[in-house]
Amino acid sequence: MSRRQDPTRGEGEHADVTGGWLRPAVFGVMDGLVSNFALIAGMAGGVAGGSAASGTLVLAGLAGLAAGAFSMAVGEYTSVASQAELARAELAVEQRELAESPEVEQAELVQLYVARGVEVGLAREVARQLSQNAEQALVAHAREELGVDPSDLPSPLLAAVTSFLAFVTGALVPVLPYLLGATTVLPTVLVSAAGMFVAGTIVSRVTARPWWWTGSRQLLLGGAAAALTYGVGAAVGTGLG
Repeated sequence: MSRRQDPTRGEGEHADVTGGWLRPAVFGVMDGLVSNFALIAGMAGGVAGGSAASGTLVLAGLAGLAAGAFSMAVGEYTSVASQAELARAELAVEQRELAESPEVEQAELVQLYVARGVEVGLAREVARQLSQNAEQALVAHAREELGVDPSDLPSPLLAAVTSFLAFVTGALVPVLPYLLGATTVLPTVLVSAAGMFVAGTIVSRVTARPWWWTGSRQLLLGGAAAALTYGVGAAVGTGLG
């Protein structure tokens, strides 16, 4: 069998390909961790160039945490709210069409099922039975035509809060060593590297990749971003020093 088997998954069950809550939470943590680690690395490069005091690293890290978390929350809220509003508008149109032209909408449903490979007679019977209930008819048309479930529209507030907390969690990791008394960037590098690897391994829960591959990939990409930012900070710091 070519597909990896999960012993905790029953026969016929599939992984949640959308990632559920895990996907946005993990990627929010990684976004906060990588962006704040890169920010602190850039400031550390500037310190090496003699343009900033070491205490600035803590201030920069906390400022990056706050700015990034609020930006993520606002962006996520706006995005999800717009998506939900568009879906509700389209559902209202569909509901009006069902009330004004039920025969036409039933015929559309038949065509959709036939296009999916259902035999014509069976498609007509299924569409007829679904159309007898206005609520079920709306759900069927929404799923087939719009690709949404009227009872399961995304919550903008939940998305914003999740993004905020996830970003804060990740962004706090690079700052934590300094808050605990670190005076060099090395503890932040070690802690951030470990955090990126762990976050990367969790991504394997929503992909087909092995945990060591996703962990190593995230560590490599995050480390490259921090190294480049450190180089920029060092160059700018030297130029201003």
